[in-house]
Amino acid sequence: MSILKGAALLILAFFYTVTLEGIARKITARIQRRYGPPFWQNFIDIFKALTKHSISHGFIFDFGVLMAFGGTIATVLFIPAGNLVVFPGLDNVFVVIYLLAIGLLGMAMSSVGSGNPNAGIGIGRALTQMLGYELPFMIVLVGVFFQYKNSSLSDLVNIQIESGQYNAWLMPLGAVVAFISLLGMLGKKPFDVFIAPAEIASGPLVEYSGKYLGMLLIQHSFAVFIEIGLFVNLFLGGGRTIWEFLVKFFAVFFLAVIISSIMPRFRVEQAVKFYWKWPLILSFVQTIIVIVSAGR
Repeated sequence: MSILKGAALLILAFFYTVTLEGIARKITARIQRRYGPPFWQNFIDIFKALTKHSISHGFIFDFGVLMAFGGTIATVLFIPAGNLVVFPGLDNVFVVIYLLAIGLLGMAMSSVGSGNPNAGIGIGRALTQMLGYELPFMIVLVGVFFQYKNSSLSDLVNIQIESGQYNAWLMPLGAVVAFISLLGMLGKKPFDVFIAPAEIASGPLVEYSGKYLGMLLIQHSFAVFIEIGLFVNLFLGGGRTIWEFLVKFFAVFFLAVIISSIMPRFRVEQAVKFYWKWPLILSFVQTIIVIVSAGR
């Protein structure tokens, strides 16, 4: 049964996220007064890439792709999507963060193994920016765990649904910080300096072609599902059904897309300074409020 649920979740994550990314390209183009590609163009790009030969740059390059792909797929299985939960009770936030890190490290190892300077610059920027957004995000998570004495995603969703109060209302500062951190995780403007297509030719992806490129495009769609799914489950109560979860996912995704369409790009040092200023202060304030409230 878990195998069927896992397969259903992977299919849902792939088709829903790739479709939304296609629609997002159209919306971004219209905001910028361009026509834009059809929403199904991303599917064509992925399936076309999967039919082509890949160029290898050695064992580290090849193994990193498999590590990124496998680590991200394993992480998707621990994200509850409404009533579609593959591992109820085992979907701990720490497990999700640990498995997701395996995928990200595989991507970093493979990109650096390509020897392309643009890929190395992109990975360096991504890891530096990660230092910026992970600190305030983790402090917010500490507040959430302290509030509920629980770190299981499906349990946190059930608590919010049963109480009728989402964490976005109970911890508004934490929700704002988590959303700003989410923009950095997704690589949306103003935090997209590690891909910067016109500057470093998409950075980490610059050396990939054929099947490897197709696999990493799928890996990216799974990573988007994980990151937005985490936010929806932690702060918007997940969903009683798959459809409720998908509607909330849709709202968060397109809010990020619209913000990204109208914002300029931070340099990497500006991004880190920003995250370690207001988001970090707000995360501390929110966590202190939670701890003080719990002590009364």
